[in-house]
Amino acid sequence: MLKKDLLELCLLQILFSEDLYGYEILRRIHKGFPDTQESSIYALLRGLCKEGSTRQYEGQISDGPTRKYYQLTQKGKEKRGALLLEWYRLRNALSALGVE
Repeated sequence: MLKKDLLELCLLQILFSEDLYGYEILRRIHKGFPDTQESSIYALLRGLCKEGSTRQYEGQISDGPTRKYYQLTQKGKEKRGALLLEWYRLRNALSALGVE
């Protein structure tokens, strides 16, 4: 499981409980992966939308620009489950080798 897969898992996990707009997602990702470029996160979000794992919609108009929200789809929930299984498999394999 490479960093891209881990970041996708994180994005899907963040959206699992609530719809969020791009900047809020980015802020949460930066807590765990501070060196990740903003453009990389938005590219992953676009890819997840394109494949149907998330959908994008515009939120209510506020004082600033209209926010683009992301929502997890059923396909995204299934992908999250598959990535979680892969993460558990990798974690267990590393643990069996003594890597903590």
